[in-house]
Amino acid sequence: MSEAFMTSSPSPAVRSRAPSLLQSYRTEIAIAAAIVALLLAVGFFVPSALSMGNMRNIAQAAAPLVIMALGVFLVVVTGGIDLSVGSVFSLTGMVTALAMANGYGSVSASLAGLCVGLAFGAINGFLVTVVRLAPFVVTLITFAVAGSLAFIVTNGRSMPIADPNFWLLNSGELVPGLPNHLLFCLVAMVAIEFLLRKVVVGRWLYAVGTSAGAARLIGIPVQRVKFSAYVASGLLSSFAGVMTVSYILNAEATAGSSLMLQAIAAVVIGGASLFGGTGTAIGAVLGALMITCIQNGVNLIGVNSFWQGSVTGIAILLAVLIDRFGNSGRA
Repeated sequence: MSEAFMTSSPSPAVRSRAPSLLQSYRTEIAIAAAIVALLLAVGFFVPSALSMGNMRNIAQAAAPLVIMALGVFLVVVTGGIDLSVGSVFSLTGMVTALAMANGYGSVSASLAGLCVGLAFGAINGFLVTVVRLAPFVVTLITFAVAGSLAFIVTNGRSMPIADPNFWLLNSGELVPGLPNHLLFCLVAMVAIEFLLRKVVVGRWLYAVGTSAGAARLIGIPVQRVKFSAYVASGLLSSFAGVMTVSYILNAEATAGSSLMLQAIAAVVIGGASLFGGTGTAIGAVLGALMITCIQNGVNLIGVNSFWQGSVTGIAILLAVLIDRFGNSGRA
């Protein structure tokens, strides 16, 4: 019996790895627990909050923010900031809808929309890395430009999508039983987390965010790493915009007006530092889910929607304070 017990016992490597994983993702575990507690608290007052229908609503509403937050997270890890994502999101939707209105197919129109993010990401990256302007100033400029262009391209009119099958991009199922918006979020999260944990380029992102000067001294191509992060952020913002247009089959010039702050808030709530060098893709996703759950709960309970910003702000403050005191305790 003792021999059988010894045979079935996990190896020392496995036993030592479990606490290591728990330590590495302790912030993410705490956020997940907070999300569950929030859902249960709202469910106490509104039982329908815990229904499968509401869970699907939360997942659908969170998907664009999750994709956008992952892009912003990559920039924040390098010690930068991207304020342009909300406007890029809006402009992408308008360009996609305009292309389809002019006879282009859904694939061509979607590619045109994605080019918006690539272009603005490249502009942000160039001005930050080559011209060496402050990321805040650069992305504030592109935020204003992209937001203005979103109105200009269609004279401020909303643009309906004529192709009724375009909704399949967001809500179809490439994998049976798994809606595409969830599939895209999972793939993006896993790919970015794998990049950061297992690929050299991912370690470079953390190194640049921790100390760009030290990273340059050991041979890391700091400018290329930062440039790539801004391009990825722009591309993911555009992809989120295309997903949203696919879901509602309509494009609005103001669709992303509040998403920039929400994306940055998701990254901060997820445990990343605005000074760079820390955080995980899983944390950014959970931060986006936390914000969506707060908004959903406020709506279900019947609180005036104007309070959503205040509640989100308090959540950000708590996340920053917890991170600050946690770091002080470990120092």
